[in-house]
Formats: sequence, C-alpha cells, structure tokens
Amino acid sequence: MKSIVNPSNKKEQRLASESVLAFTRALAGDFHNQYDVMHLQIQDTSEIITVPRSAFDLFMSILNNMAAGNAVSVVPSATELTTQEAADMLNVSRPYLVQLLESGKIPFKKTGTHRRVRLADLVRYRTRLDAQRTKSLAKLAAQAQDLDLGYE
Repeated sequence: MKSIVNPSNKKEQRLASESVLAFTRALAGDFHNQYDVMHLQIQDTSEIITVPRSAFDLFMSILNNMAAGNAVSVVPSATELTTQEAADMLNVSRPYLVQLLESGKIPFKKTGTHRRVRLADLVRYRTRLDAQRTKSLAKLAAQAQDLDLGYE
C-alpha cells in the first residue's frame, strides 16, 4: 500500500499551513515532548481519539511538506522496490545501484530475473552513507582548522 499526498493547489497548501499553526498553538509548540500517545478530539463530538505519538509526528510532517508544496509518499518499510525505484531514491544510476547490490553493500533478492530491494535495507544503506559523509566532512573541517586555511 503506497499513499501519495500531493497538494494540488494553493488552497490546500494554505490549509495545511494553517493546520500546522493550529496544532502548534494547541500544543504550545511542544512537538518534542516525551508523550507516547496523543489524545485528539474532533470538534463538536465527545469522542477522544488516542493515536501513537509517532503517527501524530508523521501527520505533522505530512502537513509541513504539504504547506511547502511538496508531494509526500507514505510507504510501508517492508515494501520492495525495483532497481530503478531504488536508484531514484539514492539519486544514482540504475547500473551503479546494481553494482552496489552485486557487491553486497545493499541486500536484495531476485524474483525471477528481476532484483528487488527492500525499502528498509535501502534506508539503512543511505543512513550509513550519510553518517560516513558527515564523519568525513568533520575530519576535513578539522584539517582545515589545523592548517589555518581561513575557514571559520
């Protein structure tokens, strides 16, 4: 199951932005509290709906992206991607992605002659790659400081 939310017009963007502001006011801006659940009440009803905090945070992220005019896809982490979809997510060519798969850097399975990559595995790889990049950038910045190259 893949859900795509794409704000189709300025009215939807504005409504999403107003919703974010309303939630922010209602929660006094405390989106990083330690609550495991959120209790929501629909106007003019007495029913209180309890949702996991992580689901509410995802909802807020969707609203923020909609307010910015960005499309949002919600996909279960067990979803399997084609090599082209996985390459698009990493912003690399499909042949390069296939090299990553065949070298064992990203797990995959074959369905007939087609390779399939689990979204969770792809996200794990990208997270590792981002951490390596951050570490390398910090090392380069420290070297620049040590050599007094004028970067402040």
